Amino acid sequence: MSGSIQVRRERREQRELETHYESSYHRSSLSSVSHKSYAAHVSSKGVKTLKKKQVKKLSSITKKDRRLYLAVGHEDEVIGYVVPVFRSSHLATQELMESQEELKEEGLGYVVMRNLFSRETDHKIRVHKKSRSISMRESAERMALGKKMQENMEFRKKMNLDSLTHPAEFVVKPRGQTVWEGKDVTLHCTVAGWPKPRVAWYKNNVLIDAKAHPEKYITESNYNMHSLEIKKCDFTDTAEYRISALNVKGEKSAFASVIIKRFKDEEVSERPHGYSPEHGVTFRTTIIDKFGVAFGREGETMSLGCVVIVYPTVKRYQPEVVWYRNGVVLAPSKWVQMHWSGKQATLTLVHLNKEDEGLYTLRVNTKSGFDTHSAYVFVRDADVEVEGLPVAPLDVRCHDANKDYVVVTWKQPAVEGSSPILGYFIDRCEVGTQHWAQCNDTPVKYARFPVTGLVEGRSYVFRVRALNRSGVSHPSRVSDPVVAMDPSDRARLRAGPSAPWTGMIKFTEEDPTVGVVPGPPSDLAVAEATKSYVVLGWNPPVQRGHEGVVYYVEKCMVGTDTWQRVNTGMPVKSPRFALFDLAEGKSYSFRVRSCNSAGVSEPSQETKSITVADRLDLPSAPGPVVAIRNTASSVVVTYGASKEAQTLLRYYIEASVVGSEVWVPCNNKPVKGTRFECHGLNEGDKYVFRVKAVNSAGYSTYSGDSEACLVKACITVPSPPLTVTMVERVRDCMVVSWRAPANTGGADIRGYYLDYRTVKGSIKSQWREINVKIITGTTYKVENLKENTLYEFQVRAVNQAGISEGSVPSAATECKEWTVAVPGPPHGLRVQEVRKDSVVLLWEPPTFDGRGAVTGYYVDIKEEKGRWRGVQDRSTKQTFMKITGLKEGKSYMLRVHAKNVVGVGGPSKTSDPIVAQTRPGTNEIVVDVDDNGVISLIFECSQMAQGSQFVWSKDYKALTDTSRLTVQTVGGKSRAIFNDPSLEDLGTYSCFVTNTDGVSASYTLTEEGLKRLLEISHEHQYPIIPFKSEMAVELQEKGRVRFWAQVAKFTSNCQVQYIFNDNIITQGKKYTMNFDKSTGIIEMFMDSLEVTDEGTFTFNLVDGKGTGRTSLVLIEEEFAEIQKKSEFERAEWVRRQGPHFVEYLSFEVTPECNVYLKCKVGNMKTDTEISWLKDGIEIAEDDEDAKKIGIAAGVLSFNIGKLSKKDAGVYEVTLWDERGKDKTMLNLTEAGYQAVLSEMFRVIANSATELKVESTEHGIILSTNVVHYFDELRVGWLHKESKISYSDRVQCGVTGEQLWLKIKEPTNKDKGKYSIDIFDGKANVKKVLDLTGKIWEEAFEEFQRLKAAAIAERNRARVVGGLPDVVTIQEGKSLNLTGNVWGDPVPEVSWVKNDKQLVSDDHYTLKFEHGKFASMTIAAVTATDSGKYALVVKNKYGTEAGEFTVSVYFPEDEAEKKE
Repeated sequence: MSGSIQVRRERREQRELETHYESSYHRSSLSSVSHKSYAAHVSSKGVKTLKKKQVKKLSSITKKDRRLYLAVGHEDEVIGYVVPVFRSSHLATQELMESQEELKEEGLGYVVMRNLFSRETDHKIRVHKKSRSISMRESAERMALGKKMQENMEFRKKMNLDSLTHPAEFVVKPRGQTVWEGKDVTLHCTVAGWPKPRVAWYKNNVLIDAKAHPEKYITESNYNMHSLEIKKCDFTDTAEYRISALNVKGEKSAFASVIIKRFKDEEVSERPHGYSPEHGVTFRTTIIDKFGVAFGREGETMSLGCVVIVYPTVKRYQPEVVWYRNGVVLAPSKWVQMHWSGKQATLTLVHLNKEDEGLYTLRVNTKSGFDTHSAYVFVRDADVEVEGLPVAPLDVRCHDANKDYVVVTWKQPAVEGSSPILGYFIDRCEVGTQHWAQCNDTPVKYARFPVTGLVEGRSYVFRVRALNRSGVSHPSRVSDPVVAMDPSDRARLRAGPSAPWTGMIKFTEEDPTVGVVPGPPSDLAVAEATKSYVVLGWNPPVQRGHEGVVYYVEKCMVGTDTWQRVNTGMPVKSPRFALFDLAEGKSYSFRVRSCNSAGVSEPSQETKSITVADRLDLPSAPGPVVAIRNTASSVVVTYGASKEAQTLLRYYIEASVVGSEVWVPCNNKPVKGTRFECHGLNEGDKYVFRVKAVNSAGYSTYSGDSEACLVKACITVPSPPLTVTMVERVRDCMVVSWRAPANTGGADIRGYYLDYRTVKGSIKSQWREINVKIITGTTYKVENLKENTLYEFQVRAVNQAGISEGSVPSAATECKEWTVAVPGPPHGLRVQEVRKDSVVLLWEPPTFDGRGAVTGYYVDIKEEKGRWRGVQDRSTKQTFMKITGLKEGKSYMLRVHAKNVVGVGGPSKTSDPIVAQTRPGTNEIVVDVDDNGVISLIFECSQMAQGSQFVWSKDYKALTDTSRLTVQTVGGKSRAIFNDPSLEDLGTYSCFVTNTDGVSASYTLTEEGLKRLLEISHEHQYPIIPFKSEMAVELQEKGRVRFWAQVAKFTSNCQVQYIFNDNIITQGKKYTMNFDKSTGIIEMFMDSLEVTDEGTFTFNLVDGKGTGRTSLVLIEEEFAEIQKKSEFERAEWVRRQGPHFVEYLSFEVTPECNVYLKCKVGNMKTDTEISWLKDGIEIAEDDEDAKKIGIAAGVLSFNIGKLSKKDAGVYEVTLWDERGKDKTMLNLTEAGYQAVLSEMFRVIANSATELKVESTEHGIILSTNVVHYFDELRVGWLHKESKISYSDRVQCGVTGEQLWLKIKEPTNKDKGKYSIDIFDGKANVKKVLDLTGKIWEEAFEEFQRLKAAAIAERNRARVVGGLPDVVTIQEGKSLNLTGNVWGDPVPEVSWVKNDKQLVSDDHYTLKFEHGKFASMTIAAVTATDSGKYALVVKNKYGTEAGEFTVSVYFPEDEAEKKE
């Protein structure tokens, strides 16, 4: 019994001993660690804690023996003392301390691997019952062990490593953020400390368990950088977030607030996340084909649209599609149209106005959440009709509407025009009409104006126009309609219908409804006051009866006692009134009276004195403007808020290209914030920005200009690398390959970090870093791995902005020996120099060579949907290849095989698809040889980004030997200079520009090309001065000789030596020299050439190290000819000193074929005599030919007219006076006469008109007209290219100036091509007519018609003669008339009287004899026989009547007339 008590006492002392010698910092840490942080620590222990608990739970040790904590081996032997797991909270801290010390002593990598596998080891604990003696012995051993432990603790107490550790410290604290609902937010921080602190995240002091809610939270810890990502934030995520960092030195916390903003006009309710119980699915929304930043112009129509995919598809379920502008929900109207097709959401803005400018957001709400997309829409001003006019104001609104009063406000435009805006005109229009009435006669400066005089119950719309010195702008968009009515009535109408009232209204005599004089208005005050108007406001009187009241406003100027009623003729119905026409600078008081049918109230209490002046000041200029690079077409502009400004403060931002001095507004609708993203800028241009503020009073002055900002995409963190794969593996290492990120973030990828983790079943370890130093390639050999273990790898890219997210992990691959004999696949495939028909492929050799060294490579290619095919028949030993023969616009993929003596290995990873196209702006490497003969390669790049560099290589290997090549780079131009060009420099030189979209080029230097370059270099080192024109000779006035040449390229130091027959000649009496360096012309003059001047003339040039030489040889015939011409020119000069002929006598034939002799004279005087001679005989003034002589404008002429043989002869003109004599002669005989005839033939032949056809009764006539004809002119007619034989039927001739060919009685044989040949002095001028087809048919038909008409005219019946016009006969006499008749055939004859045919009887005797004579006899004429008679003849060709008049008289009547 005492033994057991002793054992228990020893156990208690042992426990006290275990807790007594903890270090001071352990105890202090106990007080700082809260229960929640401890729970977080326990949860982070993960698998280890759980497994230990399982061991404890499944143990078969009895409760009594369990207290001993003895570890038993496989043979039931006690092997040690087992420390219980999580005995108390302070023991957990002790375990944390021990693990941290192990980290310090054993190293991070080993501890990670040890802890990973040690947690997975199963501990089997068994208890064996022993005898008391054994137990006592073991108890004694434990006491000895406790003593030893106590000594060890004392030793460690002396060797404390507290000086080597330091507590957790936040190098970068998390920053608070404000985001829209539905967006993701990430909090970042960086924590330092040793031992490495463990962190936990809290929301409002509640631990965040990211593993329990992976759909909501993601936590990451890499390289001492920790992050918490909150997905799809909603209102419940608005909280204070805390990160706690804990190590053995203590705990530190940092805080950050996250605020979630909700779009306006929405119900405040928690947004559902994830699973939708109503439909049993989780909706996932994706927005594609998103609309981007858009630009429009006033008056245009714009559509914004996105394709929305909601998965899964549920029958009869559609998401809610909502559109916002600047956070305000849009509703359909005449300006805004919305459409949802089930897949595509479209917003159409009809007739754009500046009010439509802003940030547009599409929000798609589902039962599982929502997704949004936003982009800005900019609206430019419409073109003004007259340059300099202001643009239209915007955002016209109505406020404080009453029965007859409303306040109209608007926003000033961004562009004032050529001069500042002087004011604004407000127009109103009653709804339902088209009549606009101007509300103000004087323009108002304020962007706010009270409109009075409205009719109660009517609706109005308003618009505003701006005015400057150039004129009035377009009107703004009209406001929304506003009703002129009492505000209480409007509120009642908005409230909607109420329940029916069932009460009762009683009227009594004690409660009269009429006859109550209203009380005075109350609470009178000045609502607004400017120098243009004052607005008064008051409350209606309490005592006013049941009828309406009106108001009268009175004013009183301060200093007087006179009150003046303002609105006597127009009482006010609204408790608002605007007073105009007040004297600026004067002070007034105001009061109001109420009025109804019962009378006028007492005046209200008067206002305090108010001075008529502007109360609202212009805003001050905004603060400093800072422009920040954003994208390739936008810049973010921030600026300080305007100080000491009131009400409606907004901003306009303007931009200007550096050096242009032209400012363009970035926004046409003023913005509220102090940050704005300016879009639509030109990439590569430098801009400066300025800002002006605006309120109701007007514009502020401009802010200062920002610093120049280059429009270029800013640098961001790159996207994760792609396609991480294992390409080779051996017993303890693996080769991992990946592809570069699709988005470099605008900066060059500096390298990569590689992580790994082990996989055992479904359990994956934490990610652990492999490399501390950056990997520059896309392949890495991971060493010191464990054989037969599964590994996964991920890669992170690094650029100037930071480290990317981790890539998608590679597939789990076992690390084991690769026993294949052929080489492994090449890796690191990349392409350069993509052109429309070629591309250069580069790769890295395989890490695993197989059973022999790699001896070559094969490249395969395939089109996008084609099959793989080999590029070359023989393998290449190079690790690059230029693939040619590509088709422009096609997409290709490439891969490479390596081979050794055993065979060909497997293919490499396929390259990314490559589109064969030459991008705009692509440059090639240019070979240049400068003036000093230096050979260099030049490559220019216009797409340089920040940090871009030119990388030169030879045969696609980095240049290491700088003794052969020197690289110089300035801006976007790089030059590779050959130091000493030789055969060693042959090869392919390539240049790649980093941090660009694959800008590269190459140039292959061959032996032939090098030889040509060396020749050009020699020419440049020892240059020959080029001549634009070699030496030539020309004659000048007086026979002066000029030798000249022109130099193409020279400097101001160029010198000339003049040499004749190897002797240097200098300027003197005989030679005159000149070298015009502005034109490069070298001249040497000689007055005349002598016999001794025959020889070689030379110009020698010396210009620095350049030389030039040009010569001219003048000997024998060439010299004699030049000398003769020189003497002639000198004689001509002497002749021209007196009267002379500038142009000698010659002849001219006019278009009318008249012959003129003419000559041009010069240096004439009034006394210079002129004489004309023909055949040596002077033409005297009284001769007939003297009339043909003329002189005008220095030209002497002799008009021969139409030339004939009598005009042949020798014509001569002589000039003389005291200065000299000159003559000219023209021989018009024989050859001269024939020359004039030939010219006349030419004029006549060329004047011939086209052949025309004319039909007559005899046949067809072909004719052409000429200006003149005479017998010497040779003319020939042809039919079917054969000369026509003339006969009686076919004849030719001339009538005046008409040449004709007559064809009598034509037949079909006469059809064909006819032509006339007219001799023009040298050849024949031919005019052709094809007398066939329609031309022949019409001509022949007309001939037949005319012929028939002629026959009919000859043979028609007619009265030839014999009949008088009038016959007068006495009554009772007989009348006999005979007419001669002709016709073939013999015509029919008849007589008519007064249009009635006569028949032969006793009174009329009608006869027709011999077919020629027709007679009529009237026996004993009477008065009735008077009338009009006619002899009518008729045959088949026609009818004719011979008319006459018969008049019968009485003798008595005649006697009476005579009397």
